[in-house]
Amino acid sequence: MTNFEDYQKEKLTINLIWANVFGVLITIPIFLLFGIPYFLVWAYQFHPDNLRAIISNITPNFIFVQTIIAFVLFLVGIVLHELIHGITWSRFAEKGFESIKFGVLWKMITPYCHCKEPLKVSQYILGAIMPSIILGVIPGIVAILIGNFGLLIFAVFFTMGGAGDFLIINLLKKENKDDLVLDHPSEAGCYIYRKGK
Repeated sequence: MTNFEDYQKEKLTINLIWANVFGVLITIPIFLLFGIPYFLVWAYQFHPDNLRAIISNITPNFIFVQTIIAFVLFLVGIVLHELIHGITWSRFAEKGFESIKFGVLWKMITPYCHCKEPLKVSQYILGAIMPSIILGVIPGIVAILIGNFGLLIFAVFFTMGGAGDFLIINLLKKENKDDLVLDHPSEAGCYIYRKGK
């Protein structure tokens, strides 16, 4: 059990409305980050003849099936995003996965993963960024390598889905990596505990 007597405590939170707006704002740069190399490698996919062939094969049934698939992937991706947070943080928590709690902030319809134990800043940041790496960056690279545009869209969406995490990481980036972070139990953010100040 950590004794916080020698630490100075500060609450660091982000505004969820701003996090959602930020998520929309970063869509274009993220799409360009993945889209430009994809287009350079797979330019023939966007040739008018190929696009006409794709459009000619679109039927109401195709649209329905693709919509269902997209919706299921969206839900699974959200669950995986929070689970990746939990798995990563649990690796550093003394009580492991027992210290991880999942829930939803119903006011903003935002799912969350909460670690009930303090972690080092570096550990907390790693847990915060991992979903965007696993669900965003890695699928984006794979999409560019194999030429799968659907996977590229998935990668863009789930990189964008880390907007709130990016904002929290931004709050912590100048902190001492060995100071402690305690996840806030009900708000989007955390408490930073700085030692010897």
